[in-house]
Amino acid sequence: MLITPRYGDTALADLMPSVLAVLGVPGETDRVGLGLAGIDRVCVLLVDGMGADLLAAHPDEAPFLTGAASRTLTAGFPSTTAASLGSLGTGVPPGEHGVVGYLLAVPGQKRLMNPLKWRLHGQGPHVDLLKEVVPEEFQPGPTIFERAVDAGIAVTRVCPPYQAQSGLTRAALRGGNFRPNFSMGDLVDGAAKAMREGSKSLVYAYHGELDLTGHARGPNSDAWALELAQVDSMARLLADRLPPDGALIVTADHGMVEIVEPVDFDSESVLQHGVARLGGEPRARHAYTTDGATHDVVQAWRSELGNEFMVVSRDDAVSRGWFGPSVTTRSADRIGDVIAVPTGSSAVIRSGAEPLQSRMIGHHGSLTQAEMLVPLRVVT
Repeated sequence: MLITPRYGDTALADLMPSVLAVLGVPGETDRVGLGLAGIDRVCVLLVDGMGADLLAAHPDEAPFLTGAASRTLTAGFPSTTAASLGSLGTGVPPGEHGVVGYLLAVPGQKRLMNPLKWRLHGQGPHVDLLKEVVPEEFQPGPTIFERAVDAGIAVTRVCPPYQAQSGLTRAALRGGNFRPNFSMGDLVDGAAKAMREGSKSLVYAYHGELDLTGHARGPNSDAWALELAQVDSMARLLADRLPPDGALIVTADHGMVEIVEPVDFDSESVLQHGVARLGGEPRARHAYTTDGATHDVVQAWRSELGNEFMVVSRDDAVSRGWFGPSVTTRSADRIGDVIAVPTGSSAVIRSGAEPLQSRMIGHHGSLTQAEMLVPLRVVT
C-alpha cells in the first residue's frame, strides 16, 4: 500500500511551523497538535533514516524512544533526505520549496543536480554550482530559522561541520547560529547548552550515522540495530538535560527498506528508449524524456516493470498530491516527465552510471509505509 503525504496536517513539513506556534511566533499554528503549554525552549533532533516501522520493531535496542507516546508523521515525496530537510527547514512541501528529488533538473545545466552535495552529477566539466545555482535563489522563501530569529528566538543548528555552508543548508536550513558537532556526545552537549540561550530558544540537531549504516549494511542488520541503540542513548541523555521549560522532539526524514531483485536501467534497453536523463534515485526515479516521448515511456515502463512499480506522468503525480497541494512552476520544471516508485522491495538501479549506489543494501524514496512513516517523540 502506498501512502500519500499528509501535508497540512501531520507531515514533516508541518512540524516546525507547529514548533514556532508553541514558541509564540505570530501567525503560526500548531498543525501537528504538539500541545506544549508553558514551553519556551524546544530541541528538534532529526535522526536520518529512523523510520517509524523500524523503530517500533526494535524496543529492546531503543527502550527510551519506543517507550514514549507513539505518534507518526509522514515524510513528503520523495521520502529522501534532501526533500525532507527542505520541508523541515521551510515548513512547506517539496512542490513549494523545490527540492523534489535526489537528482533533479535545473535550468541551464545539461547534467542533473544533486542537492545534497550541491553539485552536478556524472562526468563533465567542473561547475561551481554554488555560483551557478545560488541556494538562496533556488529556494528564496524565508526558512523556519529565519522566521524564529525575526521573532526574537535564539536559534542554534547543531550539525556536522560539512553542513555549515552547504548549498542545502543555505537554501532551506539557513538562519541563526551554527555549532558544528563531531560526535554523539558533542551533539548532546552542544544542543543542551544551546537550549539555555536567550529568553526563548529553538535548537535543531541532526544525526546521520544510522542512515549510513542502513545503506551499507541494511536496516535489518545487527549493525543497524546496534547503531539505533546508540541513538536511543543519545536521545535519552539529551532529554535528561532539558531545562524546566524545555521539550525534546525526536523525528526522522524517512524510513528504509532492503532491496530484492532490482531492475538495472543500464542493461534494459526497453527502459532507456525515449529517456534523455534519468534522475531521482532507485526507489523514486525521475525520467526526463525526449520531446514527445512521455506517453510512450510511461507505457513502456509500466509494461516492463509490472505490478512491482507505480509509473505515472509528472502531471499525474502532481494531481495526486505527491509533491503537495501546490506546485510552483519553478518546482514543476525540476520534476521528471515520468516518475516510477516501487510498491514492493524492488528498485531501478544504474550499475554503470551509479555503481556505488547500486550496491547499497538499504534504500528509500518511495511511498510505502516503511519509507514514509517517521516517528514523532515529544519529551518534556
